[in-house]
Amino acid sequence: MNGVVTAAANKAAKLVLMGFDVDGVLTDGTLYFSSQGDEIKAFSSLDGHGIKMLQRAGVEVAIISGRRSRALELRAQNLGITELHMGVEDKRALLIELAARRGIELAQTGYMGDDVVDLPILRACGFSATVADAHGEVLARVDYVSSKGGGRGAVREVCDLIIRAQGKWDAAMAEYLK
Repeated sequence: MNGVVTAAANKAAKLVLMGFDVDGVLTDGTLYFSSQGDEIKAFSSLDGHGIKMLQRAGVEVAIISGRRSRALELRAQNLGITELHMGVEDKRALLIELAARRGIELAQTGYMGDDVVDLPILRACGFSATVADAHGEVLARVDYVSSKGGGRGAVREVCDLIIRAQGKWDAAMAEYLK
């Protein structure tokens, strides 16, 4: 592992709670609308399974998004995510509240975002990550940049990194290798 990945893994090893942005992270950032005005989102099944593996490894997952979407509600239900927060203007304040409710330090929280609106929460948490196609200001200020773009396996890459950093990879893979 190179020094940047090692430093990121050291921070990821402490995580109890990991949050994710939606547009540009869990999706490729494209907004689709039907002729009736319904918003349609495409989510990666790889990312979804990574989130499930992360949850099974004992890390709670939260979704914190500035937008509201029925498609997102359904995806969160499908993944068993109870900490779904939509229409959030101050993501940093919400993260601080979530940590306080759990009695954990911000160093035990992480977030993955992709645009400048995510910088306050990314700078507040203990482990920050972004996608390969994030805004340059975000790319320059996070602990880890995935090799993949939003909605294309970037979340899975980060989930795998966290599970490995916490020494839980072999246990996570045992189910699939029996």
